[in-house]
Amino acid sequence: MAMLKLSINGQSREVDVDPETPLLWVLREWLGMTGTKYGCGVAQCGACTVHVDGVATRSCSLPVGSVDASKITTIEGLSPDGMSHPIQVAWLQHEVPQCGYCQSGQIMASAALLAAKPNPTDADIADMVTNICRCGTYQRIKAAIHTAAELTIPAGGKA
Repeated sequence: MAMLKLSINGQSREVDVDPETPLLWVLREWLGMTGTKYGCGVAQCGACTVHVDGVATRSCSLPVGSVDASKITTIEGLSPDGMSHPIQVAWLQHEVPQCGYCQSGQIMASAALLAAKPNPTDADIADMVTNICRCGTYQRIKAAIHTAAELTIPAGGKA
């Protein structure tokens, strides 16, 4: 066990945990941040996606000891009210969720994509948002990402 100091959603948090514990379990079990979901446990499905220093990262296989100097953002910290980030607005406009289980990971991956590429192409989306949706809402996800990109581009200008 070790006392780790983490920066999560702009707040400093201390946890006494084995540094090899996956970040997902620290978020969910130690800190009560259950928006990040467990899916596969092998970093394939993306339900556990968070941002580590702005990069979409699968937290289920990431040892918490490797991120103690990083800025971590979870779905709870993406926007102040949980609904005002452009991708969250577009998500609702396009009625993306069905079962909803993958949504936080999909949203986090999409937000990281938009931060890296403010006006992504369909190919960019396919390359960078590789999360699995068992309900098959991929077309609505893609449409929501394009809408969110339009919401973040200043009128008459380029991003």
